Amino acid sequence: MDLRVAAYAVITDDSGRMLLPHWYVDETAQGWTLPGGGLDPGEDPADGVVREILEESGYDAEVQELLGIDNLIIPGQRRLHPHQRGTPLQNLRIIYRARVTGGALTVEPEGSTDDVGWFSHEEINGLHRVSLVDAGRRLAGLHTDVVG
Repeated sequence: MDLRVAAYAVITDDSGRMLLPHWYVDETAQGWTLPGGGLDPGEDPADGVVREILEESGYDAEVQELLGIDNLIIPGQRRLHPHQRGTPLQNLRIIYRARVTGGALTVEPEGSTDDVGWFSHEEINGLHRVSLVDAGRRLAGLHTDVVG
C-alpha cells in the first residue's frame, strides 16, 4: 500500500462562506475541495497547508487550530494513474482551521486546480465535491446535516 500525507484547511469568511478550489485532472477526476495538498518531504504540515493555500487561492493564511485527521483508502483499481493501479493508496489528510491574512483571490496558474471561490453552505450542498469537503465541515462543526 502506498501512503500520501497531505494537509488541508477549512477557511470561512465573516459571512460563513467557505473557500474551495476546484480540483481537476480530467472529466472523471474533478470536484470542489478544501485548499491544501500533499506535503513535500520533511515539510511541517502547518507550513505545507499555508503554502498550498497561497498556491491554490492567492491568499496568505495562518493556521488557527488542528481540527483532526481524516483517513481515506483508495482501492488499487480506482487509482488515477495507470502505473499506480493495483496498489491501494492510504490518504492521511490533516485538516486545520485557518484564516486569510492577506493576498487576493487568484486562480492557480497551471496547477492541480482550475478555479477557486467562496461558497455558502447551501451552495456547497449543490456542488460536485470531493468527500474531503464534508469531512472538513464535520470536523469544523459546520452544517453537519450535509446532503449530496
